[in-house]
Amino acid sequence: MVSQARSLSRIMNIDPVRRQGLISLASTVGLTAAGFAATMYFTHVLGKAAYGPYALFLAYYGIFNLIGDGGFGGAAVKRISAGSERNEYFTAFLVLRVLLLALSVTALLAIRPFIDALQGEGIVFWLVLALFIGVFTGVTGNGVYGEGKVGVNQSGGFLNNLVKILLQVVAVFFGYGVAGLVGGFVAGLFVGGLFNLRFLSLRPAWFTRRHLRNLSTFSFWIFLASSGVIIFSYADTILVGYFMTDADVSVYQIAFQFTAAAAFTTTALRTTLYPKISRWHADRHPAWIANSLSRAFTYSLLLAVPVAVGGWVLGDRLLYFFYGAGFAEGAAVLGILLLVQVINVFMYLQTMTLSAIDRPRESFYATGTAAVVNVVLDLALIPILGIEGAAVATLVTMVVNATIARHYLSKQITVRLERGPVLHILLAAGAMALVLILYRTVIPLTNVFVVLAAVALGGIVYGLVLMKADRSIHDELRDLVVQLGVPWPRWL
Repeated sequence: MVSQARSLSRIMNIDPVRRQGLISLASTVGLTAAGFAATMYFTHVLGKAAYGPYALFLAYYGIFNLIGDGGFGGAAVKRISAGSERNEYFTAFLVLRVLLLALSVTALLAIRPFIDALQGEGIVFWLVLALFIGVFTGVTGNGVYGEGKVGVNQSGGFLNNLVKILLQVVAVFFGYGVAGLVGGFVAGLFVGGLFNLRFLSLRPAWFTRRHLRNLSTFSFWIFLASSGVIIFSYADTILVGYFMTDADVSVYQIAFQFTAAAAFTTTALRTTLYPKISRWHADRHPAWIANSLSRAFTYSLLLAVPVAVGGWVLGDRLLYFFYGAGFAEGAAVLGILLLVQVINVFMYLQTMTLSAIDRPRESFYATGTAAVVNVVLDLALIPILGIEGAAVATLVTMVVNATIARHYLSKQITVRLERGPVLHILLAAGAMALVLILYRTVIPLTNVFVVLAAVALGGIVYGLVLMKADRSIHDELRDLVVQLGVPWPRWL
């Protein structure tokens, strides 16, 4: 008990942004690892063709849940986090969310014949159920997030995903297939919402047209910006499903999911920094925002770059052993999508910052333009190049989005890279690549243990070179590790 208290004390003594970022990163890594393991199980048991319909279900849910949210989720977080009239804004958001649910379900039922023709009957029922539960989870999650309870929101997301994965594994084991995957997804949503509700301190209150107007003004641009993100997140999946087969959808989605490891730090920092930057903007501290963004770039690239480089060298064998021989054909797609995740560091953090500093219109200009580019390229390239064409379209889209977002953000704050640390990251990743290429040349990658040994070797080489090359990163990581009570090796 004393040991637990000491551990908690060490964690609480860490700077709040670092602490919340660490919690977010730990939960993201843990969930993604569990998700990887579960997906490997699903692909081996169900095969390529069966996983595709589940990926398409997620794409449809993402689109119609966006309609049901209408951008009001982000607007509510922004208004609630500002600190005044929290209950009024929360209640207005709740009412709007319920009204928009009716709109999203009506839109879904209107295109039901199209979905049934592609996916078969039954998926619409699950979509409607997921949308209803999504309202509950979205309202409670945005409520606690707006209150600044980032850890609670992250814990709710963790529980959501944990329950989802456990139920999906059990359901697939007992032979429920795609229905088990979808059912586990819906159950996880509900449990995550219940957890957030337990810690939600906001209460219903009378609101006025002013509250609705303030939410609507902000949500309009959030909705349009989110629409752009949803389009280039799911348009490729839906169009691959339209032009090609469920098996192709599976290969593409597995490759995309595999690249999620490169986005661990980016996702964690985005979740942690949004309410902080919103408050710093309200308190007029632009220098704090600029410095935090620059550091966020560095720490995001700290993981994204080596994951991408390692994936380029070992990706084909990793797909082969982890997911099955049929998925190794996605190696080319994986290589492109790993580069997408590197560019995603800049797109994700810059658009988040634009929204947090009350510039959702500029965020929409970036994502809206990119979404149009994405759909046009998908329609042009998928029929010719297949899933590789979808990956190329996504890469170009990400570059366009990041470039436009930086243009608008640089007018508000100084947007810069920490050149020294970034060059050291590239140097360490280059050293890792040389070692892995030599390893692969000398040792045939004939079984999963040899491949995992290569991954471990690459990580060790990258870490050692980086620690020796960059003292600032070395010292920050050492201080963080020591604060957690973990011994730091003297030779590092």
